[in-house]
Amino acid sequence: MRTEDLLLQNKSCTQKDIEQAYSIQKDYGGHIGNILLNLGVISDQILVDTLCQQYHLSRFNQLDIQEIQKLSIQDLSTHFFIENKIFPLYETEDYLALATNNPFQVAVLSIIKQQINKEIKLYLATDEELRELRAIYETTEDEEEYDVFEDEVDRLKELASEAPIIKLVNNIFAKAVEGYVSDIHFESYKNGMKVRFRLDGVLKTVDLIPNKLKQSVTARLKLISKMNISESRLPQDGRISIKVSGQAIDIRASSVPTAFGESFVLRLLGNDSVDLNLEAMGFHQSNLTLLKQMLQRPNGILLTTGPTGSGKTSTLYAALHHIYSEDIKIITVEDPVEYQLEGISQIQVKHSIDYSFANALRSILRQDPDVIMIGEIRDTQTAQIAVQAALTGHLVLSTLHTNSAVGAIARLLDMGIEYFLLKSSIVGLMAQRLTRRLCQECKESITLTDEVRKLYDIDYLEQFIEAPLNPCKPIGCIKCNHSGYKGRMPILEVLPFDDKLIQKLDENRDFKDIRSLGYRTLKDDAILKFLEGHISLDEVVRLT
Repeated sequence: MRTEDLLLQNKSCTQKDIEQAYSIQKDYGGHIGNILLNLGVISDQILVDTLCQQYHLSRFNQLDIQEIQKLSIQDLSTHFFIENKIFPLYETEDYLALATNNPFQVAVLSIIKQQINKEIKLYLATDEELRELRAIYETTEDEEEYDVFEDEVDRLKELASEAPIIKLVNNIFAKAVEGYVSDIHFESYKNGMKVRFRLDGVLKTVDLIPNKLKQSVTARLKLISKMNISESRLPQDGRISIKVSGQAIDIRASSVPTAFGESFVLRLLGNDSVDLNLEAMGFHQSNLTLLKQMLQRPNGILLTTGPTGSGKTSTLYAALHHIYSEDIKIITVEDPVEYQLEGISQIQVKHSIDYSFANALRSILRQDPDVIMIGEIRDTQTAQIAVQAALTGHLVLSTLHTNSAVGAIARLLDMGIEYFLLKSSIVGLMAQRLTRRLCQECKESITLTDEVRKLYDIDYLEQFIEAPLNPCKPIGCIKCNHSGYKGRMPILEVLPFDDKLIQKLDENRDFKDIRSLGYRTLKDDAILKFLEGHISLDEVVRLT
């Protein structure tokens, strides 16, 4: 049974109390029992007793507090238990008994279970009972232990501040910035740490850090990312703002624990390297015209789709930059905020406090925006609010994970959005990929064979070519590091949600042949860029 059902059954609250709690939960989230507790409807004792009944757990008051002695658990400090409000009570050959007031902290329980390698038995306690347990664990011995903990933090900070380590990390950053790298990977292995750069979507190993420097480099990355330098068991996120060769670079950092230490991925978000001008993004003029027409609409949803790392967010930023003026208010909800845009209010989602896309959207609709950008539609709630916003006079820009533009319709229908609402709210759909651009210094022209012309339907596509026909292949030179490619450009599928498309979808919700409506597919756009000499035929095959 649910917590609220048990509380009603036990006559601990009324249906009216539950309805009030539901209303708060809808807006702010949280466990229904904690909401009722904070409203003063139920006591701490009633909530703990109800949770014990619901999850078949034991009550701490069944034990004699006088008999409980402090337990030491290998590699887990007293500080860890106090911070997480969970306390060891006693240990048997089969299990460790713990007292807490929160049975839902799965990550903490998982860490303890992994450390002791045996089962856990939970006792639920009230706040008052936990304070008594805390007093047992807060002894003078703990102060010494905390001093040791502080000493360890100081030692890590010293390691991170050594001149050779600072120089090593800074040199890696400088190489990455000079090479227009999008991501830096620091990967921990048994014998050291491998450094890899992601350039034009492809990873390449650039350095190997010996084992003796691994801890120092890890500490340095955590220190400058403002992560908890002493925490090595849990994933962490951070942010770095540095200047390299006079260029301001913003870096999004992520760390995860692995078998041989922590691994980091740093996403470089240098504002100087991103041109947020729609004209300069490499779109075909016909696609650009369609996109600008959609952006002129006063309300509706414009969705761009594609896998992670396909440039969707950059396209939306460029779209916002294009429509920005002093006359309209633009608000974005992102996870995370990747680039700071002048004149635009940007909101960062915080899952740790249950501030999700849906919760953020509810609050910004009261901020009188004209245009809203949602970083990603991930769930039904967010999709429903986006549709409501579009129907009430807002232009909504967002992203979705599907393989094609028209595939977004099926995805939204799967989320439970009614088809008649989609027909009323969507103004356009896009799909996007990023393809490696041929190096302009060394690319070499090729002659198309009849077989290639037939296979890729080139006779039909030639009518759409906007530049001289010049198909090329990659060669490789010093300028492109002998790869044959330098930089990336988008390939695009733009689909206005017009009467032609609606008629086809009315007949068949699984309609996919957008060519029959006169619109070009991702593959068509890629082949056109190949014919114009921007990308290779290998890239067309790889992406489409």
